[in-house]
Amino acid sequence: MNRKSVARASLAALPFLLALAVCLLLFADRRDRLPDQVASHFVGNGRADDYAGQGSYLVVTTVVLLGTGLLWAVMAWIGKFTGRAYRMTLAFGYAVAAFLGYLLTVTLLINVDAPEDAQGRGQDVSFPMWHMAVALGVGAVAYGLGHLAAALGPAPEPVEDDGPAGKGERISLRAGEVAGWARSAGSWWLPLTALLVLGGGVLLLFTATWPAALPALVLGLLMATFARPYVTVDRRGITVSGLLPWPRVRVPLDRIEAASSRDISPLTEYGGWGYRIRPGRTGVMIRSGEGIVARLASGRDFAVTVDDSATGAALLNTLIDQRRTDH
Repeated sequence: MNRKSVARASLAALPFLLALAVCLLLFADRRDRLPDQVASHFVGNGRADDYAGQGSYLVVTTVVLLGTGLLWAVMAWIGKFTGRAYRMTLAFGYAVAAFLGYLLTVTLLINVDAPEDAQGRGQDVSFPMWHMAVALGVGAVAYGLGHLAAALGPAPEPVEDDGPAGKGERISLRAGEVAGWARSAGSWWLPLTALLVLGGGVLLLFTATWPAALPALVLGLLMATFARPYVTVDRRGITVSGLLPWPRVRVPLDRIEAASSRDISPLTEYGGWGYRIRPGRTGVMIRSGEGIVARLASGRDFAVTVDDSATGAALLNTLIDQRRTDH
Protein backbone atom coordinates (compact mmCIF):
# COMPACT_ATOMS: atom_id res chain seq x y z
CA MET A 1 0.00 0.00 0.00
CA ASN A 2 1.50 3.32 -1.12
CA ARG A 3 1.69 5.83 1.73
CA LYS A 4 1.30 8.77 -0.64
CA SER A 5 -1.86 7.25 -2.09
CA VAL A 6 -3.30 6.79 1.39
CA ALA A 7 -2.33 10.36 2.27
CA ARG A 8 -4.06 11.70 -0.86
CA ALA A 9 -7.19 9.66 -0.08
CA SER A 10 -7.19 10.96 3.50
CA LEU A 11 -6.78 14.53 2.27
CA ALA A 12 -9.73 14.08 -0.10
CA ALA A 13 -11.94 12.58 2.62
CA LEU A 14 -10.98 15.17 5.27
CA PRO A 15 -13.55 17.91 4.45
CA PHE A 16 -16.41 15.39 4.37
CA LEU A 17 -15.36 13.97 7.74
CA LEU A 18 -15.10 17.48 9.20
CA ALA A 19 -18.55 18.40 7.85
CA LEU A 20 -20.00 15.20 9.33
CA ALA A 21 -18.30 15.86 12.68
CA VAL A 22 -19.81 19.37 12.84
CA CYS A 23 -23.29 18.06 12.04
CA LEU A 24 -23.07 15.26 14.62
CA LEU A 25 -21.69 17.53 17.36
CA LEU A 26 -24.43 20.11 16.79
CA PHE A 27 -27.05 17.38 16.80
CA ALA A 28 -25.74 15.94 20.09
CA ASP A 29 -25.61 19.41 21.67
CA ARG A 30 -29.13 20.45 20.59
CA ARG A 31 -30.96 17.15 20.43
CA ASP A 32 -33.20 17.95 23.40
CA ARG A 33 -34.28 21.20 21.73
CA LEU A 34 -35.30 19.57 18.43
CA PRO A 35 -38.82 18.39 17.58
CA ASP A 36 -39.34 14.66 17.11
CA GLN A 37 -40.01 15.29 13.42
CA VAL A 38 -37.64 17.91 12.00
CA ALA A 39 -38.52 19.91 8.89
CA SER A 40 -36.30 18.42 6.19
CA HIS A 41 -37.60 19.65 2.84
CA PHE A 42 -38.70 23.09 1.74
CA VAL A 43 -40.50 24.64 -1.24
CA GLY A 44 -39.49 27.77 -3.13
CA ASN A 45 -40.80 30.20 -0.54
CA GLY A 46 -38.86 28.45 2.23
CA ARG A 47 -41.91 26.78 3.77
CA ALA A 48 -41.43 23.23 5.06
CA ASP A 49 -43.36 20.57 3.15
CA ASP A 50 -41.78 17.37 4.46
CA TYR A 51 -40.46 16.04 7.77
CA ALA A 52 -38.08 13.36 9.00
CA GLY A 53 -37.41 11.79 12.37
CA GLN A 54 -34.25 12.66 14.23
CA GLY A 55 -32.85 9.22 13.47
CA SER A 56 -33.58 9.66 9.76
CA TYR A 57 -31.74 12.98 9.78
CA LEU A 58 -28.68 11.30 11.28
CA VAL A 59 -28.79 8.43 8.78
CA VAL A 60 -29.21 10.67 5.73
CA THR A 61 -26.50 13.08 6.88
CA THR A 62 -24.06 10.26 7.57
CA VAL A 63 -24.77 8.40 4.32
CA VAL A 64 -24.59 11.52 2.15
CA LEU A 65 -21.34 12.86 3.60
CA LEU A 66 -19.57 9.53 4.07
CA GLY A 67 -20.72 8.19 0.71
CA THR A 68 -19.62 11.28 -1.19
CA GLY A 69 -16.39 11.44 0.78
CA LEU A 70 -15.66 7.81 -0.05
CA LEU A 71 -16.11 8.54 -3.75
CA TRP A 72 -13.60 11.39 -3.63
CA ALA A 73 -11.18 9.31 -1.57
CA VAL A 74 -11.29 6.52 -4.15
CA MET A 75 -10.70 8.98 -7.00
CA ALA A 76 -7.72 10.50 -5.15
CA TRP A 77 -6.31 7.08 -4.30
CA ILE A 78 -6.57 5.17 -7.56
CA GLY A 79 -7.71 7.82 -10.03
CA LYS A 80 -5.48 8.77 -12.94
CA PHE A 81 -5.46 12.46 -12.06
CA THR A 82 -2.20 14.38 -12.01
CA GLY A 83 -1.13 18.01 -12.01
CA ARG A 84 -3.90 20.53 -12.56
CA ALA A 85 -6.52 17.79 -12.97
CA TYR A 86 -5.68 16.39 -9.52
CA ARG A 87 -5.77 19.82 -7.86
CA MET A 88 -9.14 20.68 -9.42
CA THR A 89 -10.59 17.29 -8.48
CA LEU A 90 -9.53 17.68 -4.85
CA ALA A 91 -10.65 21.31 -4.72
CA PHE A 92 -14.07 20.46 -6.13
CA GLY A 93 -14.42 17.79 -3.43
CA TYR A 94 -13.76 20.41 -0.75
CA ALA A 95 -16.40 22.66 -2.34
CA VAL A 96 -18.99 19.85 -2.41
CA ALA A 97 -18.27 18.93 1.23
CA ALA A 98 -18.63 22.55 2.37
CA PHE A 99 -21.81 23.09 0.34
CA LEU A 100 -23.51 19.93 1.63
CA GLY A 101 -22.24 20.44 5.19
CA TYR A 102 -23.59 23.98 5.31
CA LEU A 103 -27.05 23.00 4.06
CA LEU A 104 -27.32 20.00 6.41
CA THR A 105 -26.16 22.10 9.36
CA VAL A 106 -28.58 24.94 8.61
CA THR A 107 -31.43 22.45 8.24
CA LEU A 108 -30.66 21.26 11.77
CA LEU A 109 -30.28 24.71 13.31
CA ILE A 110 -33.52 26.18 11.94
CA ASN A 111 -35.40 23.36 13.70
CA VAL A 112 -33.97 24.19 17.14
CA ASP A 113 -36.68 25.26 19.64
CA ALA A 114 -39.42 24.89 17.02
CA PRO A 115 -42.86 24.25 18.60
CA GLU A 116 -44.34 20.80 17.90
CA ASP A 117 -47.79 19.90 16.67
CA ALA A 118 -49.73 16.81 17.75
CA GLN A 119 -47.63 14.57 15.47
CA GLY A 120 -44.36 15.93 16.87
CA ARG A 121 -43.56 17.92 13.70
CA GLY A 122 -41.70 21.20 14.04
CA GLN A 123 -43.87 24.22 13.28
CA ASP A 124 -43.03 27.70 12.03
CA VAL A 125 -39.80 26.39 10.48
CA SER A 126 -38.66 28.15 7.32
CA PHE A 127 -35.57 27.97 5.15
CA PRO A 128 -34.71 31.44 3.75
CA MET A 129 -33.42 31.06 0.21
CA TRP A 130 -30.45 33.33 0.89
CA HIS A 131 -28.92 30.33 2.61
CA MET A 132 -28.37 28.83 -0.87
CA ALA A 133 -26.26 31.84 -1.84
CA VAL A 134 -24.28 31.52 1.39
CA ALA A 135 -23.78 27.81 0.75
CA LEU A 136 -22.36 28.58 -2.69
CA GLY A 137 -20.05 31.17 -1.15
CA VAL A 138 -18.86 28.71 1.49
CA GLY A 139 -18.26 26.18 -1.28
CA ALA A 140 -16.20 28.72 -3.24
CA VAL A 141 -14.00 29.43 -0.23
CA ALA A 142 -13.59 25.71 0.37
CA TYR A 143 -12.63 25.26 -3.30
CA GLY A 144 -9.73 27.65 -2.76
CA LEU A 145 -8.69 25.82 0.40
CA GLY A 146 -8.83 22.52 -1.47
CA HIS A 147 -6.59 23.90 -4.20
CA LEU A 148 -4.10 25.00 -1.54
CA ALA A 149 -4.26 21.63 0.23
CA ALA A 150 -3.64 19.81 -3.05
CA ALA A 151 -0.66 22.05 -3.83
CA LEU A 152 0.90 21.58 -0.39
CA GLY A 153 0.00 17.91 0.07
CA PRO A 154 1.42 14.78 -1.55
CA ALA A 155 0.97 14.99 -5.31
CA PRO A 156 0.44 11.89 -7.47
CA GLU A 157 3.36 10.76 -9.56
CA PRO A 158 3.18 11.80 -13.22
CA VAL A 159 1.98 8.94 -15.37
CA GLU A 160 2.98 8.17 -18.90
CA ASP A 161 0.58 9.69 -21.39
CA ASP A 162 -1.73 6.90 -22.50
CA GLY A 163 -3.54 8.98 -25.10
CA PRO A 164 -3.12 8.68 -28.85
CA ALA A 165 0.39 9.14 -30.18
CA GLY A 166 -0.59 9.57 -33.82
CA LYS A 167 0.99 6.27 -34.92
CA GLY A 168 -1.93 3.96 -34.25
CA GLU A 169 -3.51 1.37 -36.52
CA ARG A 170 -4.99 2.30 -39.89
CA ILE A 171 -7.51 0.74 -42.26
CA SER A 172 -6.44 0.51 -45.90
CA LEU A 173 -8.69 2.47 -48.23
CA ARG A 174 -8.27 2.94 -51.94
CA ALA A 175 -8.17 6.39 -53.48
CA GLY A 176 -11.65 7.88 -53.47
CA GLU A 177 -13.04 5.05 -51.33
CA VAL A 178 -15.44 6.10 -48.54
CA ALA A 179 -15.94 4.17 -45.31
CA GLY A 180 -17.89 4.52 -42.09
CA TRP A 181 -18.16 2.61 -38.82
CA ALA A 182 -20.99 2.46 -36.30
CA ARG A 183 -21.51 0.45 -33.15
CA SER A 184 -24.00 0.40 -30.30
CA ALA A 185 -22.55 1.60 -27.01
CA GLY A 186 -25.46 0.42 -24.88
CA SER A 187 -25.34 -0.86 -21.33
CA TRP A 188 -27.89 -2.87 -19.34
CA TRP A 189 -28.18 -0.26 -16.57
CA LEU A 190 -29.05 2.73 -18.77
CA PRO A 191 -32.51 1.58 -20.00
CA LEU A 192 -33.31 0.36 -16.47
CA THR A 193 -32.31 3.71 -14.96
CA ALA A 194 -34.41 5.57 -17.54
CA LEU A 195 -37.39 3.36 -16.70
CA LEU A 196 -36.98 3.95 -12.96
CA VAL A 197 -36.69 7.73 -13.39
CA LEU A 198 -39.75 7.80 -15.65
CA GLY A 199 -41.65 5.65 -13.17
CA GLY A 200 -40.72 8.01 -10.38
CA GLY A 201 -41.94 10.95 -12.43
CA VAL A 202 -45.27 9.25 -13.13
CA LEU A 203 -45.62 8.41 -9.44
CA LEU A 204 -44.97 12.04 -8.47
CA LEU A 205 -47.50 13.16 -11.07
CA PHE A 206 -50.26 11.30 -9.23
CA THR A 207 -49.05 11.75 -5.66
CA ALA A 208 -47.66 15.29 -5.77
CA THR A 209 -47.86 18.33 -8.03
CA TRP A 210 -46.85 18.45 -11.69
CA PRO A 211 -43.94 20.87 -11.03
CA ALA A 212 -42.44 18.22 -8.75
CA ALA A 213 -42.92 15.50 -11.39
CA LEU A 214 -41.75 17.52 -14.42
CA PRO A 215 -37.96 17.30 -13.80
CA ALA A 216 -38.09 13.51 -13.38
CA LEU A 217 -40.27 13.09 -16.48
CA VAL A 218 -38.02 15.26 -18.65
CA LEU A 219 -34.85 13.59 -17.36
CA GLY A 220 -36.39 10.14 -17.82
CA LEU A 221 -37.40 10.91 -21.42
CA LEU A 222 -33.93 12.22 -22.23
CA MET A 223 -32.34 9.13 -20.72
CA ALA A 224 -34.77 6.88 -22.63
CA THR A 225 -33.83 8.47 -25.97
CA PHE A 226 -30.17 7.92 -25.09
CA ALA A 227 -30.61 4.46 -23.58
CA ARG A 228 -29.06 2.75 -26.62
CA PRO A 229 -26.48 5.27 -27.87
CA TYR A 230 -24.60 4.71 -31.11
CA VAL A 231 -21.03 5.69 -31.85
CA THR A 232 -20.35 6.60 -35.48
CA VAL A 233 -17.01 7.29 -37.16
CA ASP A 234 -17.08 8.79 -40.66
CA ARG A 235 -15.74 11.73 -42.66
CA ARG A 236 -17.56 14.11 -40.30
CA GLY A 237 -15.62 12.84 -37.28
CA ILE A 238 -16.91 10.90 -34.29
CA THR A 239 -20.56 11.15 -33.21
CA VAL A 240 -22.39 9.75 -30.19
CA SER A 241 -26.17 9.88 -30.64
CA GLY A 242 -29.37 8.33 -29.33
CA LEU A 243 -32.74 7.48 -30.85
CA LEU A 244 -33.45 11.14 -31.66
CA PRO A 245 -31.26 13.74 -33.38
CA TRP A 246 -30.79 15.39 -29.99
CA PRO A 247 -29.05 15.05 -27.62
CA ARG A 248 -25.89 14.07 -29.41
CA VAL A 249 -22.16 14.70 -29.10
CA ARG A 250 -20.05 15.27 -32.20
CA VAL A 251 -16.33 15.96 -32.51
CA PRO A 252 -15.50 17.19 -36.06
CA LEU A 253 -12.72 15.41 -37.91
CA ASP A 254 -10.72 18.60 -38.36
CA ARG A 255 -10.42 18.93 -34.56
CA ILE A 256 -8.93 15.45 -34.11
CA GLU A 257 -5.17 14.85 -34.31
CA ALA A 258 -5.07 11.09 -33.67
CA ALA A 259 -7.05 8.24 -32.14
CA SER A 260 -6.37 5.03 -30.27
CA SER A 261 -8.20 2.19 -28.53
CA ARG A 262 -7.62 1.27 -24.91
CA ASP A 263 -9.37 0.14 -21.74
CA ILE A 264 -11.04 2.96 -19.83
CA SER A 265 -12.04 3.10 -16.17
CA PRO A 266 -14.84 5.71 -15.92
CA LEU A 267 -14.70 6.02 -12.13
CA THR A 268 -10.95 6.50 -11.73
CA GLU A 269 -10.35 8.50 -14.92
CA TYR A 270 -13.57 10.50 -15.26
CA GLY A 271 -15.17 10.33 -11.83
CA GLY A 272 -18.27 8.43 -12.94
CA TRP A 273 -20.52 7.56 -15.86
CA GLY A 274 -22.49 9.55 -18.41
CA TYR A 275 -21.21 12.65 -20.18
CA ARG A 276 -18.14 13.67 -18.20
CA ILE A 277 -16.03 16.81 -18.24
CA ARG A 278 -12.66 16.77 -16.53
CA PRO A 279 -9.52 18.91 -16.80
CA GLY A 280 -7.84 17.88 -20.04
CA ARG A 281 -10.52 15.39 -21.06
CA THR A 282 -14.19 14.87 -21.83
CA GLY A 283 -16.04 11.70 -22.65
CA VAL A 284 -19.20 9.66 -22.86
CA MET A 285 -18.82 6.87 -20.33
CA ILE A 286 -21.45 4.16 -20.69
CA ARG A 287 -19.53 1.36 -18.99
CA SER A 288 -16.02 0.24 -18.13
CA GLY A 289 -13.89 -1.42 -20.77
CA GLU A 290 -12.53 -0.65 -24.20
CA GLY A 291 -13.16 2.66 -25.88
CA ILE A 292 -11.99 5.16 -28.48
CA VAL A 293 -9.72 7.97 -27.27
CA ALA A 294 -9.32 10.90 -29.66
CA ARG A 295 -6.55 13.44 -29.10
CA LEU A 296 -7.85 16.87 -30.12
CA ALA A 297 -5.92 19.75 -31.61
CA SER A 298 -6.43 21.65 -28.35
CA GLY A 299 -4.46 18.97 -26.48
CA ARG A 300 -7.57 17.60 -24.75
CA ASP A 301 -8.84 14.04 -25.10
CA PHE A 302 -12.33 12.93 -26.04
CA ALA A 303 -13.23 9.34 -25.18
CA VAL A 304 -16.23 7.06 -25.55
CA THR A 305 -16.57 3.49 -24.31
CA VAL A 306 -17.73 1.16 -27.08
CA ASP A 307 -17.09 -2.38 -28.33
CA ASP A 308 -14.78 -2.95 -31.30
CA SER A 309 -13.13 0.37 -30.50
CA ALA A 310 -9.91 -0.69 -32.27
CA THR A 311 -11.71 -0.69 -35.63
CA GLY A 312 -13.31 2.69 -34.97
CA ALA A 313 -9.99 4.24 -33.90
CA ALA A 314 -8.17 2.76 -36.91
CA LEU A 315 -10.74 4.17 -39.33
CA LEU A 316 -10.58 7.53 -37.57
CA ASN A 317 -6.78 7.64 -38.08
CA THR A 318 -7.22 6.74 -41.75
CA LEU A 319 -9.76 9.51 -42.26
CA ILE A 320 -7.45 11.97 -40.51
CA ASP A 321 -4.64 10.99 -42.89
CA GLN A 322 -6.96 11.47 -45.88
CA ARG A 323 -8.01 14.91 -44.70
CA ARG A 324 -4.37 15.97 -44.29
CA THR A 325 -3.53 14.65 -47.75
CA ASP A 326 -6.46 16.50 -49.33
CA HIS A 327 -5.31 19.73 -47.73
